[in-house]
Amino acid sequence: MSDSHPCPECNGMYAYPLDALLICPECGHEWNPKDEPQGLVVLDANGNPLQDGDSVTVIKSLPVKGAPKPIKPGTKVSRIKLVEGDHNISCKVDGFGSMMLKSEFVKKA
Repeated sequence: MSDSHPCPECNGMYAYPLDALLICPECGHEWNPKDEPQGLVVLDANGNPLQDGDSVTVIKSLPVKGAPKPIKPGTKVSRIKLVEGDHNISCKVDGFGSMMLKSEFVKKA
């Protein structure tokens, strides 16, 4: 039994190896542990994977607490940093300073 590889489908902890695959006896899912994504995976509004240092474009008007105006659609943000959490992009927006954005409101530039 492998405790280090829970099933990606049902999170079952009783996966067992069979050749190069792991098999979950609870749901029957088979997968190759080498194909599992490593680290944090963040997708933009179009489903494209983002990485640290990418440039993104805001696709929706985003109100900012304490600011007199929102971030307008089309605003380009460069050198993003991905972080864990609901607001998973840390960046600096010109005219607004450092802030956190949700990846669902940006697209890869």
